[in-house]
Amino acid sequence: MYIIIAGGGIAGRNLTKNLVQKHDVIVIEKEQSVAEKIYSRYGAVTVLGSATRIDILKEAGIEKCDIAIAVMRDDADNLSFSLLAKNFGVKKILVRMREPEYENAYQMAGATNIAATMELIVDRFITDIEEPDVRKVASLGDGKAEVSILTIPPGSSISGMKISEIVSQKNFPENCVIAGIFDKAQDRYIVPRGNREIFAGNQVFLVASKDDMESAADFLLNKK
Repeated sequence: MYIIIAGGGIAGRNLTKNLVQKHDVIVIEKEQSVAEKIYSRYGAVTVLGSATRIDILKEAGIEKCDIAIAVMRDDADNLSFSLLAKNFGVKKILVRMREPEYENAYQMAGATNIAATMELIVDRFITDIEEPDVRKVASLGDGKAEVSILTIPPGSSISGMKISEIVSQKNFPENCVIAGIFDKAQDRYIVPRGNREIFAGNQVFLVASKDDMESAADFLLNKK
């Protein structure tokens, strides 16, 4: 995928480090020393300038961008970048929000993922990019556990299985809890019981450690 990251601060550098091996990553950064450090350390293409200027965005390749990520210092800059990315037809726009008052504005600007807590930004955005069927929504107990939402894909091997059957499978982690099901077709939230069946298209709420969450996702998203 072609990914543009606006901002070369801590979050921007960590995202670059995690994404550059698998994707085409372009970082837009205003400070030359920071841009040079990103290029020398991670090998990512850097564009020197403001990510709120159309000419800089075009130089970065916004017209072919798959994912735009805004992690600049100011919400106003991130909001402007989001609006411009939306105008260029970018389908997935991820933003770091500092002030909660900006949330509605970000949504109107086309942001598809808004992260407010610094320590969750990288994990949440990486999950959104690498595993589009998995969305991390919260961290519990200082990171010891997390809450994620998985969308069961068409052709999933567990579609039609009861919860009791799923959790008894040897490949399903013992300490992972299925905490809820949202049936999008019927627009209703379901409190899970052992005899409740899960179908393709359902969104499943899971609570587990990071390692167990990855194992559960591998199991639930596996196709026949």
